[in-house]
Amino acid sequence: MSGLGIVMLAHTALDRAEQVARHWTAAGCPVVIHLDRKVPRRVFNAFRKSLANDPRIRFCKRHTCNWGTWGIVKASQSASEMLLSEFPEVRHAYLTSGSCLPLRPVQELIDYLAQRPRTDFIESATTSDVPWTIGGLDQERFTLRFPFPWKKQRLLFDGYVALQRRLGLVRKIPAGLVPHMGSQWWCLTRQTLTAILQDPDRRMHDRYFRHVWIPDESYYQTLARLYSRRIESRSLTLSKFDFQGKPHVFYDDHLQLLRRSDCFLARKIWPRADRLYQSFLTDGSGAMKRTEPNPGKIDRIFAKAVERRTRGRDGLYMQSRFPRHGNENGLTSNEYSVFQGFAELFEDFQPWLAKVTQSQVHGHLFAPERAEFANGQTMMSGCLTDSAKLRDHDPTGFLTSVIWNTRGERQCFQFGPHDNQAISWLMARDTNAQISVISGAWAVPLFHSNRDFAELRREAARLQKIESEHLDILRSVWTKARVRIWTMAEFVDSPMEPIQTIVNEIGHTPTRHLAEAPRMVDLDGFGRFLQNLKNQGMHPYLMGDFPVEFEPASRRRPARKPYIVQ
Repeated sequence: MSGLGIVMLAHTALDRAEQVARHWTAAGCPVVIHLDRKVPRRVFNAFRKSLANDPRIRFCKRHTCNWGTWGIVKASQSASEMLLSEFPEVRHAYLTSGSCLPLRPVQELIDYLAQRPRTDFIESATTSDVPWTIGGLDQERFTLRFPFPWKKQRLLFDGYVALQRRLGLVRKIPAGLVPHMGSQWWCLTRQTLTAILQDPDRRMHDRYFRHVWIPDESYYQTLARLYSRRIESRSLTLSKFDFQGKPHVFYDDHLQLLRRSDCFLARKIWPRADRLYQSFLTDGSGAMKRTEPNPGKIDRIFAKAVERRTRGRDGLYMQSRFPRHGNENGLTSNEYSVFQGFAELFEDFQPWLAKVTQSQVHGHLFAPERAEFANGQTMMSGCLTDSAKLRDHDPTGFLTSVIWNTRGERQCFQFGPHDNQAISWLMARDTNAQISVISGAWAVPLFHSNRDFAELRREAARLQKIESEHLDILRSVWTKARVRIWTMAEFVDSPMEPIQTIVNEIGHTPTRHLAEAPRMVDLDGFGRFLQNLKNQGMHPYLMGDFPVEFEPASRRRPARKPYIVQ
């Protein structure tokens, strides 16, 4: 006689339930099985017949069990009453499901409970102390009525809850009860379980909990507090839940994880996890080491899994979990640099930057004609083509894919008012973006073009308006990118210092001093060009106070040192 009795709630995968039930009885533990009333009678009869040759297995009265309803508690009551009445040697009753799997030899569990004959193992905490309630109902699950099953009659469930809230209806909690919650998988002593089932006030308790939401997680957890001499507020069954409150399912590749938990049982086991059933349904002396159950040892792994499922990987956009705006886990996966006005102001800026920083430097990725990939490529990693039509179908997806597909290598590209501006907000909000802007530099190509001046003036006004709106975005309070903005006048006055700063940020190690600087385009007459635009009624203010007669810094004579004549 083992002193341990098993209550098993089954409704599916009956072949596995039969296998586990025989495993329990082989160790001397009686088993009372409740089979959901929704299971067809012919299936039930076949299942009962398959176990008829085991004298320590019983079948109790069947009830309909829907998730979160009273039927599950009623099923456990019927099975527990039969267990206690037909097996007087039982000192502890252990509630399990048909998908529970013993992880350690049954004799270890029997010995463990024998050393703690007066201890009830049931997770039991007040609503104010539990962090795991899902669905927005904490104390209300005890003060409202829930006659409709949430999974099958969602509209009626939600509508009736809303009606009770609107009318201010509040149920009275029976005197002497302090609602507690916890895992439904308990292991109670005969004394405590008998006291709950034979309580003179049981009809009142049952009537109250019949319309509590998810009563199987509160009925025994609350009543055990009235009768138990000693409660260990924990379950001996390993059961993990995801962020939506759904149980984790264990598969064959979780074998070592389950071994590390040192728990006596685990749920929910996949019915076709042959390796798990074969490995654990043994009473070999060396199956698992004798130690205190410690599911906390694997909590870190489950927490990491929940984080990966809810947040994903930095900058990875998946069809199965495309993020809502503002709830992304990083807009992009790696740091990148955006240069606005540099390619217009310096000759061969792209190859120079690639040489200095050892980065992949693209042209204007969002140019109207095509995406200007580095080295004239028409396709890059991830089968991204240079097609402007495909790119502009989803500019955000294009940029994030460029960064994701080339992670591990710093990407740099040019941007300007000629380009598709739909990407501006993404870059501004992205903490991985380093954006350097020489405002007004778009006017340099206009200055060097041989176009009609009236047409130049119209084009300059259009580009200035576009860049001004882009700069407003970069200066927004929502901007998280590292942004540096210089007017063209202040940049050309002293270009080396900002270039050195930018290069140092891109490189893995700071560069002491640039041995080679990019060559600036010829700006002779550019100041007069800006003045002519002003004279024609267009005010080019983004360039700063650019002098009419501009002299490059390279041509200026160094100031003569003062000396004293004696």
